[in-house]
Amino acid sequence: MKYLAIIISFLIIQSCKSQTSKTYSYNKNNNSLLWEISGKGIKPAYLFGTFHLMCREDIKLSNNLKDIITNSDEVYFEVDMDDMAATLGAMLFMKMKNDTTLSDLYSEKDYQKVEHYFKDSLEMPIGFLKGMKPLLLQSLLYPKMMACKTMSGMEEALVQVAKQNKKEISGLETIAFQSSIFDSIPYKEQAAELLKMIDSMHETRLMFDSMQAVYRSQNITAIDDFTSAEFNTGNMREILLDNRNRNWVKQLKELMSKKRLFVAVGAGHLGGKEGVIELLRREGYTLKPIEN
Repeated sequence: MKYLAIIISFLIIQSCKSQTSKTYSYNKNNNSLLWEISGKGIKPAYLFGTFHLMCREDIKLSNNLKDIITNSDEVYFEVDMDDMAATLGAMLFMKMKNDTTLSDLYSEKDYQKVEHYFKDSLEMPIGFLKGMKPLLLQSLLYPKMMACKTMSGMEEALVQVAKQNKKEISGLETIAFQSSIFDSIPYKEQAAELLKMIDSMHETRLMFDSMQAVYRSQNITAIDDFTSAEFNTGNMREILLDNRNRNWVKQLKELMSKKRLFVAVGAGHLGGKEGVIELLRREGYTLKPIEN
């Protein structure tokens, strides 16, 4: 009976611990990538804005951020960062439909320019890549814009903390869905963006430096302004940001009612009238910036 009493006492203590929410200091302004979501009877959930490619030495996680991951029930990214099979299968979704290739999208002169750039500057023969969606090919140019040799993403650092604390990792989207998004943007439009990046690499490097500086500022309004300027072609913002934000909020409403969540998505998804922060507020939740 004595041991039973000890066990019951332990369970009661643990239950009380699990029901107690740790409080964090709020920022006086909105300059934070880390936001608390509360209200409507949910356990506090947390939203964080990531940057997908950075110099590894520039990636720093605050104590608040690490503590929040540690105390979460489940960690959500845009896609399941722990699903190796899905990551390896992503190659299947990178190709353009109907056997379209880059040579179908460019004049002979422009195609040769792209081909030479990949061969001479990236040391990648275009033959293997010519069937890939042009917006995905742009990601291969990003290392040329960075001063460091060792690159990583904020997501990788977050995954490491989540794994160390044995947290379940899930995704709001599948890689198949993310790849299909690029089929919604005309391939010729994508090809034009790729060529534009190659033709203005110096300006693109400056833009990329500015983008990282804005991210480090943690100013959500400035990040949204920068993102809007970059996605000003056709309906790119609607496809790449706004529609996905609305889909995520629908999922989060259900998920947050069941578990204490930590959610990490690209920082460009947070701000603006159709950003995740404002959409959640419209649903009746309270969002506050946490010191980060």
